[in-house]
Amino acid sequence: MSLTRRKMLRLAGGAAAALPAASVLTGCQDEDGSTGALRKSRAETPAPYKVPLPVPPVLKPTRTQGGVDYYDIVQKRAEVEILPGRKTEIRGYNGLFPGPTLVTRSGRPVVVRHTNELDVPVAVHLHGGRTPPEHDGFPTDLILPGSGWDGHDAHGGDVTKGSREYRYPLEQPAATLWYHDHRMDFTGPQVYHGLAGFHLVHDDAEDNLPLPKGERDIPLMICDRSFTEDGAFDYPAKDPDLRGEYGVTDDFMEGVLGDVVLVNGAPWPVLEVTAARYRFRLLNASNARRYRLALDPGPRSGSAFVQVGSDVGLLGRPVGHDRIQMAPAERFDVVVDFSKYPVGTRIDMVNELDDGSAGKVMRFHVVRKGPDDSRVPTRLVDFEPLSRSAATVTRKFDFNQRSDEGWDINGRMYDPGRDDAVPELGATEIWRFDGDAHHPVHLHLAHFQVLSRNQNDPGPYDSGWKDTVDLESGKEMEIIARFTGYRGRYVFHCHNLEHEDMGMMANFRVE
Repeated sequence: MSLTRRKMLRLAGGAAAALPAASVLTGCQDEDGSTGALRKSRAETPAPYKVPLPVPPVLKPTRTQGGVDYYDIVQKRAEVEILPGRKTEIRGYNGLFPGPTLVTRSGRPVVVRHTNELDVPVAVHLHGGRTPPEHDGFPTDLILPGSGWDGHDAHGGDVTKGSREYRYPLEQPAATLWYHDHRMDFTGPQVYHGLAGFHLVHDDAEDNLPLPKGERDIPLMICDRSFTEDGAFDYPAKDPDLRGEYGVTDDFMEGVLGDVVLVNGAPWPVLEVTAARYRFRLLNASNARRYRLALDPGPRSGSAFVQVGSDVGLLGRPVGHDRIQMAPAERFDVVVDFSKYPVGTRIDMVNELDDGSAGKVMRFHVVRKGPDDSRVPTRLVDFEPLSRSAATVTRKFDFNQRSDEGWDINGRMYDPGRDDAVPELGATEIWRFDGDAHHPVHLHLAHFQVLSRNQNDPGPYDSGWKDTVDLESGKEMEIIARFTGYRGRYVFHCHNLEHEDMGMMANFRVE
């Protein structure tokens, strides 16, 4: 397939080539779909809405000393039941998928010690964290397997063997963060095989709001996967052992789309709910798939979703949505009011960007009435909008396919030793993006706000402080970012993980 044909497919909606192999199907064709190719499962997939929704366990500190909480996580292989009656081998944090949830407090530092019992290197990134550079999970700052490593070069990073401590000051407001693998060239397969988990930050301002709490505050990690006949994850890596050649086979370089939607690691699950308000922390943890989430049936009055938070914090005021469009790595903190439905109602959360199996996400079943003293106030937290006049520098970044071999930013593929931007500490800058496909652009360290899309106002899903933004195919946009917290080298990249692994990443260095 020629590059010209690839670009035509991307601009038409991002489908990669349809190859003869039975497991490869073309991706979404409409301009609002996903950039990627579908990997069709060879395993028999279950009927939807049969499995209860699991909730990842909360990890307890192993010790507390000097006002710092210490956690231990072991990265290891495990066999878990994802498809009913079959075992799937995962690479998981504490052998879980998703990994255990960390629940922490703003301003209270934590130290997380990661021990690598896998047979490949790892790096851990706290996505959305304002973190010193040596603890950010730079792609070449690897933890080598404790058993030894004789694979590819470590690219000159800060390498440790066996384990590493990550220190997180958490000098940031309440937000839904997540942690995941960030190993250079192999982030896509390692996240796909299970290396992802929630990290929730709370603060006093959030505690004082009458939002749903406790068992009615539920994180939902949404991702898509495909399975082999024996129930294994089916990822099209060039090197299935993840030790040598990086990247995916040519037919999937646009991105890997699965045909089974998992929520908290379960296929199309069901959650029994009280006729009351619930807070859901939505995370798109897919490698490449975008979602447009809606409720079926929707409520007879009011919005289906009331958004109270974005990627890295609560909004100033709630925003109502009948549907929510999410690119990979984006988070939406929403409240759903099930008191608008009679007891016995079944409500499906659907994905309007797919008319096949990935068009289903999960089901809610209203099974009881109950007391509810929660509400969504008209004002949430103090919010400071950034204006153009605050910016001292404007930069432009083009996200494009370089060739059949990879993706680039401003015509250059990733080099861990090169800096492509050098903002000053404390500076506010405008960054302009455009691209030839759907690219969820993620900045490490720097939180930002969306200024415009196609020289117009921000879109309906751009509210609040963000760390990832959905750059749409063939479109352009502007963000305004604050580079505060720490000096040092960080990365920004496309969070379509196949694009990232195949070159669409760059460094910036805060001076």
